[in-house]
Formats: sequence, structure tokens, C-alpha cells
Amino acid sequence: MERITKDQVKHVANLARLDFTEKEIEQYAVQLDEIISFAEKLNEIDTENVEPTSHVLDVRNVLREDEVKPSLSRDESLKNAPDQKDGQFKVPSVLE
Repeated sequence: MERITKDQVKHVANLARLDFTEKEIEQYAVQLDEIISFAEKLNEIDTENVEPTSHVLDVRNVLREDEVKPSLSRDESLKNAPDQKDGQFKVPSVLE
């Protein structure tokens, strides 16, 4: 059963501004149909007792705890700034 027609491939190619030969259109229609067939096979897998995940690996947060530590004072931070105003770094405008 053909799920993807050549007309559908032509339509999507036109939307993407792609130019294909008739042979390429036919080839893509067959390939896309095979992809859909494979995806339908995945629907047959029993996932009843499979816990949903957002990643295939067991990923843990590797960031450290957010701890307050001593840091530079504002004056020390701005000491080597080429330009400053009102206790902040002054930089050239990037917006018009």
C-alpha cells in the first residue's frame, strides 16, 4: 500500500524550493514509504512496563551546588575596565 504519493513528494519539494527529476521523486516516495513502514513496526512493540525517559542514557545533573563564596567587589571588578558608568561596564551600543 502506497502511503506517500509522488504528488505529495512534488508538493513538499515545491514548498522547500527543491527541484527533483521524476526518477528522484519516485525514489523519494519509495524511501519515505519505507520509513513510515518502519515507524509502524515500532508501534507494535510492547512498552507497557517501560518507564518514559527524556534521554537514552541515565543522565545526572553534573553541576555543583550553588554556594555563596567570596568574590571581587564592584570596585575591584571595574578597576581595569576601559570605560564605566554608574558602577557598570560601559560598552558600545550594538542596537541602532
